[in-house]
Amino acid sequence: MEESYHKWYSPAIGRDFEMLVFGYGGQPVILFPTSKGSYYQNKDQGLIDAVSWFVDNGKVKIYCPDSIDADSWYNKSVEPAVRAYNHTRYDMLILEEVVSRAQNETGYHKVATAGCSFGGYHAVNFAFRHPEFCSYCFPMSGAFDMKQFMDGYYDDNVYYNNPLDFIPNDNNPDLWNMGIVLGTAEFDSCREDNERLSGILHQKNIQHWLDIRPNANHDWPIWKEMFPHYLSLIK
Repeated sequence: MEESYHKWYSPAIGRDFEMLVFGYGGQPVILFPTSKGSYYQNKDQGLIDAVSWFVDNGKVKIYCPDSIDADSWYNKSVEPAVRAYNHTRYDMLILEEVVSRAQNETGYHKVATAGCSFGGYHAVNFAFRHPEFCSYCFPMSGAFDMKQFMDGYYDDNVYYNNPLDFIPNDNNPDLWNMGIVLGTAEFDSCREDNERLSGILHQKNIQHWLDIRPNANHDWPIWKEMFPHYLSLIK
């Protein structure tokens, strides 16, 4: 499998940033890591190997960016306002430095987003904030309410990075053109968040698939079953 490592200075976050890229062409997929995970986590956990056929056959090119969760939502050493602001900077990084690279390298205008657990949050938050740049969204066991990290604080940066809050009021027409799968499991700790988001999408008549896998938990084995299935839906 073709693999490349990238490291650059990111203007958005003011420091170096790292990413792995797999494949040589096809639909670009931004695959986020789980909570505070590294750019190599999805490779190390076998998620990339699980979709090797799609990569090797030029169906998808997968971009695995690092996370800055330890500086944003999980950073208890700074005020809640700073946590939310830091995530907004990360969103800018993904848009201006990762999506733009993927567009230039693949020739596609729109990317797909995916991720497991907290990576599912990143996939949904980015795709629904920027649907004009996203063709598909494949969160797996995502959690979607960031107010749990805010100690009661709330501002625009919290609102616009909290999918359960901003999506009900989001009427960007590109939302109705996105392929959306909300992957979760029968015994998933994040199942309720996925059901809540599904309810919001139903109210807005946004087509999607709430995929609840039976007899499964919030863990890598079910995500390695989900991810190739979801990539097979890309047209």
